[in-house]
Amino acid sequence: MKKLSSWLKEQKITEIEAVIADFTGIARGKIMPSSKFIAEKGIRLPEDILIQGVTGDYVDDDLYPELMNIAEIDMILRPDESAVHRVPWALEPTALVIHDCYDKQGNLIEIAPRTVLKKVLALYQAKGWTPVVAPELEFYLTQRTTNPDYPLCPPIGRSGRAESGRQSYSIDAVNEYDPLFEDLYDWCEEQGLDVDTLIHEAGTAQMEINFRHGDALSLADQVFVFKRTVREAALKHDIDATFMAKPISGEPGSSMHLHQSILDRQGKNIFAAQDGKPARALYHYIGGLQKYVSEAMPLFAPNVNSYRRFLRDTSAPVNLAWGIDNRTVSLRIPDSSSVNRRLENRLAGADANPYLAFAASLLCGYLGMVGEIAPTAPVSGNASDNSNDKRLPLNLEEALALMEHSGMLKETLGTKFVRSYVEVKRAEYHNFKEIISSWERKYLQRTV
Repeated sequence: MKKLSSWLKEQKITEIEAVIADFTGIARGKIMPSSKFIAEKGIRLPEDILIQGVTGDYVDDDLYPELMNIAEIDMILRPDESAVHRVPWALEPTALVIHDCYDKQGNLIEIAPRTVLKKVLALYQAKGWTPVVAPELEFYLTQRTTNPDYPLCPPIGRSGRAESGRQSYSIDAVNEYDPLFEDLYDWCEEQGLDVDTLIHEAGTAQMEINFRHGDALSLADQVFVFKRTVREAALKHDIDATFMAKPISGEPGSSMHLHQSILDRQGKNIFAAQDGKPARALYHYIGGLQKYVSEAMPLFAPNVNSYRRFLRDTSAPVNLAWGIDNRTVSLRIPDSSSVNRRLENRLAGADANPYLAFAASLLCGYLGMVGEIAPTAPVSGNASDNSNDKRLPLNLEEALALMEHSGMLKETLGTKFVRSYVEVKRAEYHNFKEIISSWERKYLQRTV
C-alpha cells in the first residue's frame, strides 16, 4: 500500500472508488475519502454480492446455502496497486482502485471473476508461457430514453440529423460525434487505458474501439473500466451508449473479438515456427477451442440477448470453424507476419464480462496445447455453408446445461464457480421469462 498511498497523495486524490467486478461486470464496492481508504486494513463487502444477478435478484432460497454461507459473511478486498485509474468525470479528484477478493484465511475467493482469470493465467505461468491479448470492443450510441419498451434509435450528430443507414468505416459518420470521442480519448489517456483505433462498424451509430495488445489481466481491467468510461462520456453529451450484444432489431450485434498469442520464456511467439509458418501450438490451440468452447459458451454469451447475435442472417459466427483471413469463421487467423501471428476468437459478445471471456478463451486454448488436440480442416469459403458435426448452443438455456455438466470447467475453474455462475444466470433467465414481450402482444393477442 505504500506505493499506492504515495501516488494518491501526489495526485491529491480525495476520494476513492474501491471496486470489484461481479459476474455481469458491474462495478460493485464502496466510495470513501482517500484518508479512510489509506487507513483501512481490508475493506469488507458481503460475499454474496458476487452472486447477485443483473436484475439485482439472487438465486433461489433453496440453492443459496449450497453456494454461500447463510450467515452472509464478509469477504476482504485487497487493492491491486497496478490497477488504479483516475476518474476524469468526477467532481473532485477521484481514483478507482480495482481489488481482489479474499476470505478471512487469506485465500482468493474462487468465484470472483478476477480470480478466475488469475487461475487460468497461473496455468500458463507454470508452463513458462505468457498470453498476449488484444480485445476489440463494439458498442452502439443511441438517443436517451427512459422507457425500456421503446426501441433504441441512433442519436443526433453534429449535423443535427440522426444516422439513417449503415456506414461501415465511414470517417464522416464517426466525426458526427467528435466532441464525445475527443472526451473519450482524453479520459482514456488520463486513466492509462491503452486504446488504439476507432472505427465505425456496420450498424447504424455502431462503433468499435481496438485495444493495443498486452497483458491479459491488465487488459481485462481496462475493458472493465472502459465500458464505464464510454457510458459516462455519452451521458456528458446527452446520449446513451450500450454494450448489449443485440440492442437494435435488424442491425448487427456487438462483439468483443479477442486476439491472442502466446510467448515463451524468451519472449518468442510460440504460434510461429522457425521457418515462419504456423506452429503446431497454434493448431492445437484451435483444436482446444473447438473441443471445449461450447461448454464455456455462457462466459462468452452470458445473457438472453447475447444469442440474438447468432442468428444465421447476421454477421456473427454461428460455427466452430477456423480459417486464415476469413471473417465468416468463429476462430480466425488474421493475415500477418510470423512474429505477429495470432488467433482471433470472434465468439464473445460486447456484453461479456472481460475477465471471464478472456479466461474461457485462454483456458480452452491451453487445454488444446497440453492435450495436443488436432483441429478440423480450415475453411476457405463461407463457413455458414460448411456443415460441422459440432455446433454452438444457440440459446442461453442450452448453453447453461452444457456448462453445468462440463467436467473440464469444474476441474479447472472449480465446481463452486460453475454452479454459482449457472444458477445466477438461470435466475436471470427465469426473471426474463416472466416478462411478456411486444412480439407476443402483437402477434398473439388477437389471433390465438
